[in-house]
Amino acid sequence: MSGVKLDHFNLAILRELQQHPGCAQRELAERVNLSQNACWRRVKQLEEAGVIEARRLVLSRQALGFGLVVFSMIRTRSHSRTWLADFREHVLGIPEVIDFYRIGGDYMLKIVTRDIGAFDLIYQRLIDGFEIDTVTSYFAMEALAESRPLPV
Repeated sequence: MSGVKLDHFNLAILRELQQHPGCAQRELAERVNLSQNACWRRVKQLEEAGVIEARRLVLSRQALGFGLVVFSMIRTRSHSRTWLADFREHVLGIPEVIDFYRIGGDYMLKIVTRDIGAFDLIYQRLIDGFEIDTVTSYFAMEALAESRPLPV
């Protein structure tokens, strides 16, 4: 963070934008008890410093027919930079993979899809052409908390 102090006004702005990313500047200023210009300057500073990376719209998986959430742990013996770069590019080419982490030498993917048949097609695409030891998948029964805001 280049020179941005996270005082109580900036933290209030961050909390509000996480809960209401599309709210109008005037409404945001009122919610955090600042003038519109002061609020706008602070938001711009937070964006320029990289504290605010993006503002996103959260869609309903269920309303769009994505009723299955799968967490897949992938283990491999290949750990070269080249293998990882190729695998990363491959995985990021699968739009149903919405989160992708390296955990030690393993990889964890969060996949959203319509049903088990659609997941099987994603699985086949995922393993195609890569040396993978094991894929262990966990099927979510219910989202108890999802896409929670950061605790600022």
